[in-house]
Amino acid sequence: MSEQISRVLLALPVVILACRVGAALLRRLGQPPVVGEIVTGILLGPSLLGQLWPHAQSYLFPPGVTDHIEVLGQLGLLAFMFLIGLELDLDHLQGNGRAAAVISQVSIVLPLLLGGLLALGMFNSFAPQGTDRVAFVLFVAVAMSITAFPVLARILTDQGLYHTPTGSLAMACAAAGDITAWCLLAVVVAFVKGGSLLESLTTVVMVAVYFAVMMQVARPLLARLSRSKQATKGGEAQDGSVLALLFCGMCLSALLTGAIGVHALFGAFLFGVVTPRNAAVIERSAARLRSVAVPLLLPLFFVTTGLRTDIGMLAADPVQWLWLSAVLAVALAGKWGGGSVSARLSGQSWREALSLGALMNCRGLTELIVLNIGLDLGVIDEALFTMLVLMALITTAATSPAVRALRAGATQERVAEPIHKPDPGHTVQSQRQRHTAYTHGPLDVGSVSVEDKIVRQKRGVPQMRRSMKPRSLRRNGTFRLRTYTRGRAVLREFPITCVEDRWLHIMVVINRSSEESQVRQRTWSLAC
Repeated sequence: MSEQISRVLLALPVVILACRVGAALLRRLGQPPVVGEIVTGILLGPSLLGQLWPHAQSYLFPPGVTDHIEVLGQLGLLAFMFLIGLELDLDHLQGNGRAAAVISQVSIVLPLLLGGLLALGMFNSFAPQGTDRVAFVLFVAVAMSITAFPVLARILTDQGLYHTPTGSLAMACAAAGDITAWCLLAVVVAFVKGGSLLESLTTVVMVAVYFAVMMQVARPLLARLSRSKQATKGGEAQDGSVLALLFCGMCLSALLTGAIGVHALFGAFLFGVVTPRNAAVIERSAARLRSVAVPLLLPLFFVTTGLRTDIGMLAADPVQWLWLSAVLAVALAGKWGGGSVSARLSGQSWREALSLGALMNCRGLTELIVLNIGLDLGVIDEALFTMLVLMALITTAATSPAVRALRAGATQERVAEPIHKPDPGHTVQSQRQRHTAYTHGPLDVGSVSVEDKIVRQKRGVPQMRRSMKPRSLRRNGTFRLRTYTRGRAVLREFPITCVEDRWLHIMVVINRSSEESQVRQRTWSLAC
């Protein structure tokens, strides 16, 4: 066995175990695992290990070993991007389409504008020699507008918000914003590689044609194959065949997009988008791929990023810390500020709007992928790369505490409000629950009779017992409802989605019963 292979076999378990330990420690502090993995990757690089024990770092990560680690990490990234595309569920946009479009696009456009202005001031200091000014400005602007879709889903799940109206709207905004950001990045990469506007437009058109062919040809073939595999008895053998097919298709799609002129990661992402999700055999194969790629291969990408990140470069020059502060200010103002204001203008309460802005400010692993693309293309230098990595780490780590604090404040307000006894005559019997609905607080208009209604079935709507002025509803922006389930009172606050004519439409997500986790989405419409 060669010395280089021996070093690789030593470095792999060190990196993987260190990232698992870091993820577990940060998980105890209420952070998503990706924050611990990012921190671990940075600590294994020149920022800490290289400063305290440079001999150990050079022994673990010599140039030949880092090349192998980078290849394996890129393979994990391909699998991760495929899984992002596969799990990109546009159903979140149903019922949230207009609000999601406004919030997501504002949280993209405002960071683009602010990031572009900041990049103009940073060009002379941080652009590598020979870098085109337009390419530099466009890349920094796009890097400021990223939201980490998978990390956002994990935070919503950990906070118990995934099946709430806020969580559904956040996922819808992240899905729409994710598509827009990746399309913009594809344009920037095509511009950097093409060198001219005509070549860049040609590359973008070729990618669009490739995606259309995949949707019209590859997707039906994959759907037919998944149905045939699911109908055929074979168990493990059939699942293994589908997994091999998905992996090979992912690699070939990445190869083709790389040949077209955009990054190979776009090919893996597009292949995930066109892969049908409604087959059990596809879901099992994707779960197997995730079980290998996420815990074993992705940590190698984190350490590759950490080896490129050197905080010591910033410590030597106070001016660099001023630039880092400017980067953080632009990141917070663009994403958190833009998302919050647009959510408020879309009818959300200030507390819900601030929560949505904090969630949109989460960048996570997706930001690191974009930054590594920029460093590989030579658009940014290592100093700016380090600043943007720290910005991604800080904004991601701030998301969970911010959302938790906003929810805690809402809970304290609810506890302080007086409890009104419900009118026993206004109860509704559902299949497994009895709900007694009662409004109170600023919109205290008495008891209302409500009835379960699945949105897609479009059944009749109940009428409210008393009148309510639509003007006050528009000013308040939220509707508070106290439900009684088996004698237990629960206060919920729902955003008003729209007020049309004399009808107030409120999107509500409530558990069907306390025994099962199945969730139904309903519309409760109250006559004003």
